[in-house]
Amino acid sequence: MQSFLCKACGTQFPAAPEPPSECPICSDERQYVPEEGQQWVTYDDVRASHRADIREEQPQLTGIGLKPQFGIGQRALLVESPSGNVLWDCVPLLDDMASFVDARGGLRAIAISHPHYYTTMVEWAQRFDCPVLIHELDQRWVQRADEAVKLWPDDACELWDGLTLVRLGGHFAGGQVLHWPAGDALLSGDIVQVLPGGRWVSFMYSYPMLIPLPAREVERIAAALEPWEFDQVYGAWWGRVVRGDGKEVVRRSAERYVRALD
Repeated sequence: MQSFLCKACGTQFPAAPEPPSECPICSDERQYVPEEGQQWVTYDDVRASHRADIREEQPQLTGIGLKPQFGIGQRALLVESPSGNVLWDCVPLLDDMASFVDARGGLRAIAISHPHYYTTMVEWAQRFDCPVLIHELDQRWVQRADEAVKLWPDDACELWDGLTLVRLGGHFAGGQVLHWPAGDALLSGDIVQVLPGGRWVSFMYSYPMLIPLPAREVERIAAALEPWEFDQVYGAWWGRVVRGDGKEVVRRSAERYVRALD
């Protein structure tokens, strides 16, 4: 049996003789099935055709991506912390990346912003013998069940060294961000989407389908971030970074969004 990944979003499914009939994540209205139809690739094929793309973002924060791009094209972030490292979001490839992560002290946990980036999270968790932290409201989107997947409730989950997961919802009900006070940063995936140029962010129910969130939901997200201090915001892709005044950027972006809807 082989492990199949959705070619469009990168989600890994349990090993089986044949691929699934559909990818529930791509069939959801927030994503899409490509015009040519649902396509699959084996995990071994991804390993054979891609290589690691590792770049330092700032001290104790390293981006981990793939060359060439695969699926949605996000990059993960390795947060190094005295009491244990966190992998924020996930990418399919593990081989070369695992060696790099080992050299930086391994992982104490994996945390993923939302279901579009779950990909091979179980492979990573098993390799590093650590949990994958997902908000309980997104449990239904986990396609490969495993005891490593740990669900958390409520609106905030304190980890260690001040690292805290904050549920913002919006894009997905359980959408979460990671507050990293030691780096003065918010790691946002695309729950808070950093826009080109790094001077604005945005918020959407669906990015590829261009479905906006209601104004009241954006106001709620902005209010939920008010207690947290951060100067930088790291989005889901290379170059999508707010380099300064991040909290004010989120505040004014939410205000602009609401004005546009009004």
